[in-house]
Amino acid sequence: MAANVPTLETRRLVLRPISLADAPQAQALFPKWDIVQFLDAHVPWPYPPDGALVFYRDVAIPAMERGEAWHWSIRLREAPDQLIGSITLRLGAGKNRGFWIGKAWQGNGFAAEACDALMAFWFEELGQPLLRVEKAATNEASRKISEREGMRLVATEERTFVGGKMLAEVWELTAEEWRARKR
Repeated sequence: MAANVPTLETRRLVLRPISLADAPQAQALFPKWDIVQFLDAHVPWPYPPDGALVFYRDVAIPAMERGEAWHWSIRLREAPDQLIGSITLRLGAGKNRGFWIGKAWQGNGFAAEACDALMAFWFEELGQPLLRVEKAATNEASRKISEREGMRLVATEERTFVGGKMLAEVWELTAEEWRARKR
């Protein structure tokens, strides 16, 4: 675990920095079409049997150690040993946040709750001026989270996702806009 990634807590969730020990649970939950179809095409599909381990070991944890990204497992407070999803923040001009929730836990507001915690971390702790998220236009659940957060749709363009070429939306929110909504 990288020292610069704190554990975050919300009313119902514990967001723990990912570790290699999380890979088996992520591997069991993640490679489902309903989860991966709207992700960037760089996610391999079919997902390899060691996909989570390779991603954590070779991509996510090194980026955390370099201070370029922050990756958390999403867990329920009432069952902190069970990973139910994952959420990420990344530096850079493009996609700053991404997340997924296991099928059994979708539709309960857990992604929105985790996103709220990450907005505070992004703007308050990291001092970032802008959060930008990209998503497939047909990903209604993700769009609703961005709308609820007060994000603005700033661009659309065709992109390649695991599910093929689709219209992508780019949403953003400035630190000032976020602070004004929190008042």
